Amino acid sequence: MKAALAAALQALLIASVLAACTSMPAQEPSKARRMAETNVQLGLAYLQQGDLETALMKLQRALEQDPKLSSAHHSIAILYQRMGNDSLAEEHYKTALRLEPDAARAHNNYGQFLCLKRRYTEAEEHFTRAAGNPLYNSVAGALTNAGVCANRVPDVAKAERFFRQALEHDRDYAPALLQMARLTFNAGNYMSARAYLERYQNVATHNAESLWLGVRIEDALGDKDASSSYALLLKNTFADTRQAKALKEWENERRSR
Repeated sequence: MKAALAAALQALLIASVLAACTSMPAQEPSKARRMAETNVQLGLAYLQQGDLETALMKLQRALEQDPKLSSAHHSIAILYQRMGNDSLAEEHYKTALRLEPDAARAHNNYGQFLCLKRRYTEAEEHFTRAAGNPLYNSVAGALTNAGVCANRVPDVAKAERFFRQALEHDRDYAPALLQMARLTFNAGNYMSARAYLERYQNVATHNAESLWLGVRIEDALGDKDASSSYALLLKNTFADTRQAKALKEWENERRSR
């Protein structure tokens, strides 16, 4: 589970930095900066492909060309995090934010790094900094990340507040809808959980987690047909996941009663 979470996080981090690099306002940068920005793009592309050695070479070259380029520090922080070098990752996250204090994506990604290290208070500060930037195009994402982090404390009440704030900002933000479905299910509010999951499936494609949640929500509400439909989809579509394994154990336990 931890490995899957880390892999998903890395994909999100890379995508967010690529988006930031391609949406920068038009300027007349120096030749060195233009070359550095090109190497950042190349480094992130190689990182997405899993070629860490070439990615590192491109990003190090970008920093040689322009040591004050915030996106280069941000990008190499992601790479070092991927490589398991947390000290260098944190050093470059901090440098990126020192050079560009309002860099919302860097705040969000550094927050995720801190949350994985169980530094929850610090993580929340960076998530809220990201969410408070009116120019950031993923406010709902930062608020949802803050909620996920709060839930790990665990502080369920705070987590719910963050998820609701995310949905106030974007009522169709799928990750927040799924989190609220899970949270209300765990609280025993099964009708609310069903409603959130239905909203989720209207805007997103089911994954293993949402299907496994659907199995249990509908079972709790007594709709065996709906529960079985979710179970069949989970078995057929995500057979090798931990959720499918949990479903099998759940079914075996019920049969043995």
